[in-house]
Amino acid sequence: MHDYALFDPDTRAPEYPVPRGACDSQVHIFGDSQRFPTKPDAAYVVHQATVQAMLDMHKKLGIDRGVIVQSTAYGADHGALLEALRIAGPEYRGCGVVNDSVSDVELAAMHEAGVRGARFNFHPKLKNRMPSPEDVIRTARRVLPLGWHLKLHMNGLDPRTVTPLLDGIETPVVIDHMGPLQYEHGTDDPYFRHLLELLERGNWWIMLSNGDRRSVAGYPWDDARTYAAEYIRHAPDRVLWATDWPHPLHAGPIPNDGDLLDLLARYAPDERMRARILVDNPVELFGFATVNRGDDDRR
Repeated sequence: MHDYALFDPDTRAPEYPVPRGACDSQVHIFGDSQRFPTKPDAAYVVHQATVQAMLDMHKKLGIDRGVIVQSTAYGADHGALLEALRIAGPEYRGCGVVNDSVSDVELAAMHEAGVRGARFNFHPKLKNRMPSPEDVIRTARRVLPLGWHLKLHMNGLDPRTVTPLLDGIETPVVIDHMGPLQYEHGTDDPYFRHLLELLERGNWWIMLSNGDRRSVAGYPWDDARTYAAEYIRHAPDRVLWATDWPHPLHAGPIPNDGDLLDLLARYAPDERMRARILVDNPVELFGFATVNRGDDDRR
């Protein structure tokens, strides 16, 4: 296992106020190492990333809601995730790793705990542990009756080799981390054009995250703005935002999560659009209660 930089524990408040009901659509947590051991071949482990550390980070940002995504370090053992959801409370949802080892009884328990999605990770560091096409299709059919969304992490891959697997699936599909962009190609990047075509369909979503580590220009990562703005223009009702805390597999420098919220403000300068991305769209996808922002005292 490689050593990766730790998250910045000194979270600063963002420059722009965050609307009530704002959601961080992807974080990862690690449970107690004795009770929830990680896999021996885990690519990334950071036991400091506890659910309480995550909640403290969200409080400093003004974030009320979040989605805890199963770390690949635990495989399909969701014990740490389920405990984290219990601690975090009803304003948090989960996204699991589902394969044939997860029974229907376990799926039902995950749903009861707040899990609302299944993630497929095609990160190249997983090598032979990537899901097969058959895995993806079987899992999609199993979670469809639960109303779950599907989530694709396609870092380092041509997305056109993966996304056709879900052509016949009607459930929402979320593309992680702005997709596997190739900044050196600009907006003519064929990967980017493919993702925009997917967003023209009614069930594909995009998550605005990792703009910092995708950036070629470096801090303050303004070369990510063009891509994010195009995603927002194509599908304003199907765009999410996330910190991706604690920033797995990041060699550094690790961003401050307050800076990532300020980056969102540059992606979407209009306050109403940011509220749609942070509040309304997560309500639609994750099933949170609708927020009445008319008396929001954070403005």
